[in-house]
Amino acid sequence: MKHAEKVTFGGSGLNRAAHIRMDEDALAAAMAHPKAACVLLWRGKPLMRGEGELALVPMNHPILKQGLGGDIEAPVFLGLEESGAPDFACDISKWEPEGQDTGSLGMFADLSMQHHPDFPEDCVFTELRRAMVHITPRDAELAATAKAIVNWHGSHRFCARCGSPSNVAQAGWQRICPNCGTHHFPRTDPVVIMLITYGNSVLMGRSPGWPEGMYSLLAGFVEPGETLEAAVRREVFEEAGVSVGKVGYLASQPWPFPASLMFGCHGEALSREITIDPVEIEDAIWVSREEMMSAFAGEHPVLKPARKGAIAHFLLDNWLADTLD
Repeated sequence: MKHAEKVTFGGSGLNRAAHIRMDEDALAAAMAHPKAACVLLWRGKPLMRGEGELALVPMNHPILKQGLGGDIEAPVFLGLEESGAPDFACDISKWEPEGQDTGSLGMFADLSMQHHPDFPEDCVFTELRRAMVHITPRDAELAATAKAIVNWHGSHRFCARCGSPSNVAQAGWQRICPNCGTHHFPRTDPVVIMLITYGNSVLMGRSPGWPEGMYSLLAGFVEPGETLEAAVRREVFEEAGVSVGKVGYLASQPWPFPASLMFGCHGEALSREITIDPVEIEDAIWVSREEMMSAFAGEHPVLKPARKGAIAHFLLDNWLADTLD
């Protein structure tokens, strides 16, 4: 797919400089670099300036000298800018924003924003789903990487083999168990998301709790021992009862909610008959190209397309523009 890497979080060519992760002297030099900066996270939300800019914090900022106090106590090294300036990620999730709305885990979209008194008024912690449409490719890569790696540390503090507390290693890109010596690496979960077409129509589904009228492409986790093509066919049949023939790969998207890699695929349905599994989804429908164009223009009386920034929206947009090839 020609435009594959233009998807949000699609990558910006950040030099991840993995050799620095294993060199303590090089890592110390990177942290002391006069232009070293970090993505600051609070409970998964990056610090943003306004709606469209990642607010990178200098590594010598006082807040980082107070003790990070999040799920990972040391900064994670993310990589190097073209200028040689190092980028890090730091977590301050134990900070309590007194008197401020902290959002709700049960909401479809967390619209709350939190302001830390050590930063200007226009710098607030913002849910990445809300900001992802506006940020640059480099900010998107930094934010997605920072969020995913910090999420991993938050849920993998203990050794999966013996249960002992593990230690952070390689500048945040590994955890090592001091008891049994097992090495643990950041986890990424593969997910297929499917543009399933039949003639001039595309298969769309919705989950319970979504905003009224919102539909998206079907998606599901790839299971052990399964190819992407097999996962596409299985998930579509399980959720909507639709058999799929030819399957092809289109594009991928890192999706740090919490840590998935979305594989966008195109599949050709063998029939239009739908039989949904109500445990999996709430509804599934065929939407014509003309109806989808109306929905994208905000003119459809009922249908709302997948949110901007998500690979589902990206794939549908390219389908409408005939630029899938």
